[in-house]
Amino acid sequence: MSSLSAKTHTSVRRGANAKRPLGVRALAAQALAPALAGERSLSATLPSAQKACRGEDVGLLQELVQGTARFAIYYRTLIKPLLQRATKDHQVEALLLLGAHQLLAMRIPDHAALAETVEAARQLGMDKLTGFINGVLRNLQRREAELVHAATVQRHAHPAWLLRAIEADWPAEAKDIIEANNSAAPICLRVNRLQHTRSDLLVELIEDGLPLEPTRFSPDGLRLIEPLPIHHLPALASGALSVQDEAAQLAAHLLNPQAGERVLDACAAPGGKTAHLLELMPSMATLVAIDNDAERLRRVQENIDRATLACADPLPVAIETICADADDISHWWDGTPFDAILLDAPCTATGVIRRHPDIKLLRRATDVAQTTAQQARLLNMLWKTLRPGGRLLYATCSLLKAENEDQIVSFLARTPDAQPVPLKKSGEMPGQWRPQGRQLLPEIDGHDGFYYAMLMKV
Repeated sequence: MSSLSAKTHTSVRRGANAKRPLGVRALAAQALAPALAGERSLSATLPSAQKACRGEDVGLLQELVQGTARFAIYYRTLIKPLLQRATKDHQVEALLLLGAHQLLAMRIPDHAALAETVEAARQLGMDKLTGFINGVLRNLQRREAELVHAATVQRHAHPAWLLRAIEADWPAEAKDIIEANNSAAPICLRVNRLQHTRSDLLVELIEDGLPLEPTRFSPDGLRLIEPLPIHHLPALASGALSVQDEAAQLAAHLLNPQAGERVLDACAAPGGKTAHLLELMPSMATLVAIDNDAERLRRVQENIDRATLACADPLPVAIETICADADDISHWWDGTPFDAILLDAPCTATGVIRRHPDIKLLRRATDVAQTTAQQARLLNMLWKTLRPGGRLLYATCSLLKAENEDQIVSFLARTPDAQPVPLKKSGEMPGQWRPQGRQLLPEIDGHDGFYYAMLMKV
């Protein structure tokens, strides 16, 4: 058995190796540790690691971090019998879990996985802990069959509260949901209609060697048949393409903005749906995008700017971005009602776990009550800004009924002038009809989990 004292680790942080350039595994440990601690998301930590990483290692970094986060709960169970006590240092834990992921799930020779993980510890100033880390991982290597057998019940790699919630809400589909959550998300792209038709751009990209196919449900979507590093594609930089899952692409089409309408995108950041609405909006329309985070609102503006980068003529659409709490309408609403509202409501994001596996580490059971209360406030207040005859599209990337169909049923019960409207979209609609809405469940090689409900003010 191995043990680790906090005192020992505190002393080695000041080692001489602390300022050496960091390799990919050391960068991965730095990015992963805050998520393991339940403090920060990978969306906040991974970009800086990617910037510090050598270009040829960015793909490896992504797999190390995302893959380890995806199965961290399971790997913790495997490693626990090898420790005399749990380590309180999450960077040490990150190295142990990264080592486990390499040994158990990646095509990396065992000797290389062990040696490189130990070297990462040296680079992070943990010289005195290299023996400890090496010992734990070698024990895992030797006792793999025994430990895996003992931890079979934890192979779902989900926190207990979430597993119970999925099984309660989706008893027939729970196994498929768990499997989809534990798979890598496919890369889906959205074609900018202001620049290209999907068919024309698809031909062009295939001729450039990209293995793409059109998405089944979104008329603007393309899906990579094989995973490839695409972030340096000129079409992304020019705004001709955006990375957006097919399920999320449905929002703008379902809201279906019309000429002359005043449209609100509430909780707009990071702006993918905002840009898509803009790309679909006819002339003389107005688009207002709100978010309460100034930094995230800048990302909304960047997405708008990128979408319109290649437009020679001014768009016939007025665009306004506002930094405010969407439910505090006294601080931002001028009294002019909206014809259409997209409420992409805050939620537990349990439908996009495969894309953001750290959700398993960061979310708590208590978050559900907090998000449902916030969703209810947003529905109540934004409804006041909608004109009679107007429509509100409620959307979440959650799988939990409390945040989706139960939320809408409760809103309808307390709102006499709200009426559910069947979702209308040309072509086939994915998912399954639920009371007052449509639930999409995550699919391997398909779309993310999402919920949509359309409401009209009568």
